[in-house]
Amino acid sequence: MNSDEEDARIREGIAADPDTHELTDEELSQPQPAARTSGRPKADTPKQPISIRLAPEVVEYFKAGGPGWQTRIDAVLREYVASR
Repeated sequence: MNSDEEDARIREGIAADPDTHELTDEELSQPQPAARTSGRPKADTPKQPISIRLAPEVVEYFKAGGPGWQTRIDAVLREYVASR
């Protein structure tokens, strides 16, 4: 537990900060979820995470193309499925 002096210093710090304030009992009784502000938007058709074993030369080939290699593998497989 904080001492009275520590509590006073904390309250002074809160009061001096223009970006925040000490929450009232009413505000504490009505918590709001944090807004999601970062990351990608949710996909309409999310991909399924799986584990797959591929030959080393296949992985090396796609990785040599740089970032997005898994997406490129997905595109090749989609093309194969569409042709069948």
